[in-house]
Amino acid sequence: MKVLITGAGGLLGTSLSMTLESYNYEVYSGYNVSLPLYGKPIKMDLSDPNQINRAFEKIRPNIIIHCAAITNVDMCEQKKSLAYIVNSISTLNLILQAKKINSFFVYISTDYIFSGDKGMYKENDEPHPINFYGFTKWMGERYLKTVDIDHLIIRPSVIYGTRPASGKINFVLWLLEELTRNRSVRIVTDQYVSPTLNTNLSQMIIEAIEKELTGTYHMAGAERVSRYEFAIRVADTFGLDKSLINEAYMSDMNWIAKRPRDSSLDISKAFRTLKNKPLKTKQSLDIFKEEIESAIRSNN
Repeated sequence: MKVLITGAGGLLGTSLSMTLESYNYEVYSGYNVSLPLYGKPIKMDLSDPNQINRAFEKIRPNIIIHCAAITNVDMCEQKKSLAYIVNSISTLNLILQAKKINSFFVYISTDYIFSGDKGMYKENDEPHPINFYGFTKWMGERYLKTVDIDHLIIRPSVIYGTRPASGKINFVLWLLEELTRNRSVRIVTDQYVSPTLNTNLSQMIIEAIEKELTGTYHMAGAERVSRYEFAIRVADTFGLDKSLINEAYMSDMNWIAKRPRDSSLDISKAFRTLKNKPLKTKQSLDIFKEEIESAIRSNN
């Protein structure tokens, strides 16, 4: 079974490609800048439809998992044309190529398609993005639903994992670095999310693929927490000084783009359907810590 992963050098793509290879899938790892660690690397600039076409003609994948996107929320607000091309138009081009060869299409969306007015969003709640990043991802969902193709839409929230990916450091690794160096940080108390461990997410996605699930699923952490509360739990897990974590408010942040106040996700559908369940915060952080310690041991 051939699987093409876009953004395979990223946080989720790395975990997916590693796990799928261990399950004996034939993994093709699409990338533009950061060379993937696992799978057969396929150079592919998603803003170039010709490169997408050539990749599909060469590989003819049975499954495509579309992880690639510009996820920098402020950059998307500043460079709207680029964000729309990469996050929306390239998604449509991938969908059309997948339809030609009857590939199963898995689209990694985001909690940021929601306004954040209520939180604990269900799959059938109406999207209403309040920033351009969320809009581009919502457009990807809309394009997918207009084409007659078997598909699965996954919405996670605040993905974190054990290593920097595609040149970016995720929230938890950034926090650990700052606290380890005894630097104080300001974390917002009034933004609520469902933090998602990348290895837990990849296991859920692969199980969903193997079960041939279709439609939309919220696959995220199993708890609604504020960014501040999550940071405190990270510090507790690693025995770091949580007094360095200072309370702040969203209105204090010099963000260019608006953020949803509460984009937490209701994961009850995934919890009912999957054996690999969405994890609560303590369990996922304990696993995350063990993954870091295991990586350190293997490098020594």
